[in-house]
Amino acid sequence: MILHQTLSWMHIVIFALLTKHMSHSATVADISVSLTAYNTFSPVDPPENIKIIDPGHLGYLNIEWSQPSSLFKLSNCDIRYQLRFYDTYTERWKGVQTNKLFYAAQFDLEKPIRLRMLTLLKGLCTNGTNILGQEVELVHTFKHKGLAGSRIRDFHCIYVNKEYMECTWEPGSAEPANTRYYLYYWHREMQETKECPEYIPFFGNHKGCRFPPTSLLDFSEFNICVNGSSEVGYLQPAFFSLAIQNHVKPREVTNLHLAHNNTLVHVEWAPPSGPIPDQCLEYELEITTVNFTGKKQQTMVIEETAFTFHQDGETKRNCFQVRSKVNIYCADDGFWSDWSQPRCIPETEPEIIRTTTSWSPLLLIVIIASITVLVATICFILWMLRKMWNNRNKQKHIFRALYQEKVQKVVPTIFSPMI
Repeated sequence: MILHQTLSWMHIVIFALLTKHMSHSATVADISVSLTAYNTFSPVDPPENIKIIDPGHLGYLNIEWSQPSSLFKLSNCDIRYQLRFYDTYTERWKGVQTNKLFYAAQFDLEKPIRLRMLTLLKGLCTNGTNILGQEVELVHTFKHKGLAGSRIRDFHCIYVNKEYMECTWEPGSAEPANTRYYLYYWHREMQETKECPEYIPFFGNHKGCRFPPTSLLDFSEFNICVNGSSEVGYLQPAFFSLAIQNHVKPREVTNLHLAHNNTLVHVEWAPPSGPIPDQCLEYELEITTVNFTGKKQQTMVIEETAFTFHQDGETKRNCFQVRSKVNIYCADDGFWSDWSQPRCIPETEPEIIRTTTSWSPLLLIVIIASITVLVATICFILWMLRKMWNNRNKQKHIFRALYQEKVQKVVPTIFSPMI
């Protein structure tokens, strides 16, 4: 009985092993067939019919392509595409892998568009290994018409306290007569481009554009084109792409408060009012210390809205002012606000400090000028006196000579009988 059961179990184990071996052999055979099918298309061909399509979004372009015809009959494979493009804004290559047949990216329409693409295979057909195909490169340059030297210059934008944005520019090196400038913009929530909502006038022309907050979009490409026309033809267009959160300039801090005792000064202020979150601001505090040796300035960047400053016994006056900027947690860049009005302890400048610092140079100049004038006057007077004295002596000698001559003529006549 035991022997019979043992033989039965042995038959079951042998059957299972044989079944597993047959299944494994079938899988290997399938893989071999797929690899054979793939090898007939090796090397992997790049995507076909690569196109750059401009939908009129001022630099946000669509890239489209089609699957290599040599891979149409390939099965058990994951076909993906690797796209690399040169970002002229950051001056480096960027890349993406996708199984779709299209992609959209931001480009500078004033510079050549450079793309590199290849096909990537992975799956049963490659035994799970990534196989990269041949890479091809496409370079395309958009041709823009316009008068030479008419492209605008010095274009810059300031997002004032995140309440409105102003963009201004200067004319090109060659500005034809009766030139008229126009600005168009687009971002991802717009179906099509729009013209500037409010131009900034300048002697009957446009020198900039003011955008209300409803026209703006943070953390997205904000594309702008400035072109124009004149009596002799169109101007060269200028294209720009902004991340407007990097152009914020907060308003001036207006409520700076000071409290102090003999050795400590506590400076405190409130963030500027407006839509900028308080946690998005950093501050630069400037301290000007005045003593008998002159002035000394120090600045520090802090995230708090208060600071305690230790002053020494030789200090005659301390002045404080603050400005703000969007910090690195909310933007990559930005503009410092204007400085707040300075607050000082004491509020008025001591007389001794004012005399030695503000008035000393002027007083010195006045004294030197006065001494110079006085010396020149004295020298002139002495010269005049000497001249008068010399003239008087000369006249005296003349009169004496005349007198002696007259005496010599008269004396012989009177005394002649006595002789």
